[in-house]
Amino acid sequence: MVHSFENIQYHEDDRAQRLLNVYNSIDGQINISYVNSTSHIVAWHKHHIQTDYWCCVKGSFKVGLAYPDETIVWEYLSDKNPRVLQIPPNIYHGYKALEPNSIMMYYLTEKYDTNDEFKAAPGDFGESWNTENK
Repeated sequence: MVHSFENIQYHEDDRAQRLLNVYNSIDGQINISYVNSTSHIVAWHKHHIQTDYWCCVKGSFKVGLAYPDETIVWEYLSDKNPRVLQIPPNIYHGYKALEPNSIMMYYLTEKYDTNDEFKAAPGDFGESWNTENK
């Protein structure tokens, strides 16, 4: 057997730089987002089929979860407390970096499908993405 390379999809917008479908040969999809700004909110969207698994590799994130009854739950992911957040179908979710140059790695149980992404705008649930000083 001979070694080989696969090209990785790259996408950049005003919110983040992303490596998409890093391991194309696996079921599902692994993506990595480099988030340079703490002022952008990447929210809201949900899926009916796909489950997301999020892990903060560097920095920290405020994560919003909006349940079907419109209850909002805030979670925090940080490289100082490594863990994986599982987001099942039908829960709107999004994030905001709390530190510049934060990195999120996420595994999706399905390849990206625009027909399984349902969006809402920040503020649609009456939430505030501000982080209190303590």
